[in-house]
Amino acid sequence: MQRQGPAPVTGSGVPPQPSATDQEPGDRGAEERETGVRQAGERETGVREAGERETGVREAGERETGGATAVRGRLATALRSPDALNLVPLLVAGALWLSALPGIDFRSMDEFGLLDRFPLTFYAALAVLTCGFVITLRRAGTAPLWPATYCAAMLVALKAPPAILYDTVRYAWASKHDAIISRLLDQGTVHPGTELSGGMSAYDQWPGFFSLDAALVRAFGVDAAASFINWAPVALGLLTVPVLILVYRTFSDDWRLVWTGVWIFQLANWVGQDYLSPQGFSYLLYLTVFAVVVRHFVLPGSAGRLRDRATLDPAAAAVPPPTTTRQRAVAVLFLVPIIATINASHQLTPVMLCASLFALCLTRRYRNLGLLAVTGLIMLVWNLTMGRELFLDTLGTLREKAGDLLGNSRPGFAGDPTGPGPELVGSANILMVLALGGLAAAAVLLRRRLVRSALPLLLTAAAPLPMFAVNDYGGEMIFRVYLFGLPGAAFFAAAALVPAAGAASRAAAVARRTAAVALPLTLVAMLAGFLPSYYGKEGMHYAPPGETALTRRAFDRAPDGALILAATGAFADSYYRYDHYERWFFTEQEVDENLRMLKDPAGYLAGGIPAGRPAYVILTPTQGEAVIGEGYLPEGGFDRVGEALKASPLFAVVEESRYGLVLRYRPTTTG
Repeated sequence: MQRQGPAPVTGSGVPPQPSATDQEPGDRGAEERETGVRQAGERETGVREAGERETGVREAGERETGGATAVRGRLATALRSPDALNLVPLLVAGALWLSALPGIDFRSMDEFGLLDRFPLTFYAALAVLTCGFVITLRRAGTAPLWPATYCAAMLVALKAPPAILYDTVRYAWASKHDAIISRLLDQGTVHPGTELSGGMSAYDQWPGFFSLDAALVRAFGVDAAASFINWAPVALGLLTVPVLILVYRTFSDDWRLVWTGVWIFQLANWVGQDYLSPQGFSYLLYLTVFAVVVRHFVLPGSAGRLRDRATLDPAAAAVPPPTTTRQRAVAVLFLVPIIATINASHQLTPVMLCASLFALCLTRRYRNLGLLAVTGLIMLVWNLTMGRELFLDTLGTLREKAGDLLGNSRPGFAGDPTGPGPELVGSANILMVLALGGLAAAAVLLRRRLVRSALPLLLTAAAPLPMFAVNDYGGEMIFRVYLFGLPGAAFFAAAALVPAAGAASRAAAVARRTAAVALPLTLVAMLAGFLPSYYGKEGMHYAPPGETALTRRAFDRAPDGALILAATGAFADSYYRYDHYERWFFTEQEVDENLRMLKDPAGYLAGGIPAGRPAYVILTPTQGEAVIGEGYLPEGGFDRVGEALKASPLFAVVEESRYGLVLRYRPTTTG
């Protein structure tokens, strides 16, 4: 056999493999056997890999199933947690409330205001919020943020719809304040000595609140306060909550009682003084002063047994630590700017503040005559300087008003409201006052030890009552007395519904079982009373843009110095450019005089217009709602006035549409 030479080297350096034709028969058999073994091994490897893949898939499936089970378990645990129980009602109420907003047909309000324009989902949202709040009270001491969240949510749910929906300013009085702010921005100063009709000069004598709002208009870069004016009830309400908490925590360690008091305060605050107004602003400052005093003006050695827990109600808080004379003097310096701002903003609130500080002096704990003297001195200085004219006029009315308890406590109606809507509102107001007063009285009688420690709060709740013997404050004294007595009344009403925790007696157990039912039912009942009280007359609080445009055209058409006549001042823009005109709201008088006017409206009004004075009459739908709702005219009386003026030759129609009627007085025409 020939020996083969060296294999040629390829470019890769690997010797070429012999082809099948070059192999000998023996070699081909070995190759076939090797191929068979290799193929069998490959099949075995494939089977093994397939098994491994199947095992991997099964293990992955088991891991996925186990993970899903774990997730479901964690989710179930989370849903059963206290936080989930608190969160779910909040989310449900929010969804219901948001879905209800587009269905509120506020443009077609009738005699029941918004009550029959709110969809059922709106009422359902409020009910769910109430239930959620009651649930949060179980852990109010360890998780106070939940009841705080519900209080804020209820405040927004109750008072934000007009701010979100309305395309004009809500409340005729808010539009008046917008006009005052606009004038202040235009002129850049106040004129306390300038006499203006309708008592409008008083706003130049107490300009503090309006100056602040003018600064806000500049800071926000908007044209007028009307841009944010409808949000005032929400903003003032949210700012009031922390101040109330400070006050209530001074007298109670029970967070359930504190938050229930805040909740009741919100439901009972239906008097409509929380809009953008000097009263709403100064009321917040009043509560701030009160909170500082009850927490930081305790005299040394005055608490006595009230620091002994054994003598206190289980829900009562110990008296705050006493302060030295120097510390109280520093606190007075801190309070002086706040008290001065109150006096620069409102006429009545400083009087109420002095009354409350005097009531506190009746206790040993807060017998701070120095603070009372400083507060009274600031009030007197302001009244004798900036507010001198109105102050002297008010003193002149005391002779006929002082001591007239019945007259001073009468609401500002000329007569009784007529129509099912206003009558419902009047009934709801009375029931709310009786419910709040009844609950507070029950707590005073049944929880004597709590009254002993919270006596300052009870005294200040009663402090405004003597105001009935002084003045009627334009028919609004009853509402102001209620407003300033509300913080204390709400606290004791809550005490009647939230029994003390920890007591082991049979009576305490019965009280807790009763409260478990009475608390939610009472809160729902108070909610049912708030809604008609706050929204039942909404037809006189909302004016469509067309009506406000008609009113402004009428004012712009009239020459400076003209006399503007309207049935009442309770309509939007009734004080537009108020320093250019005089106004006569001819139904805002005694009912007997209005009945005489209805016999000959044209002759009656013409007889009251000075000779040579240009005069215009503006009658709008919101005025019609107001004179009926406030009881100035009998049902149908407003329409009779309009028809009589149109038919009289003494008055010429200038403009008439569904938004109102404008007439011009024609003194040269005889009938």
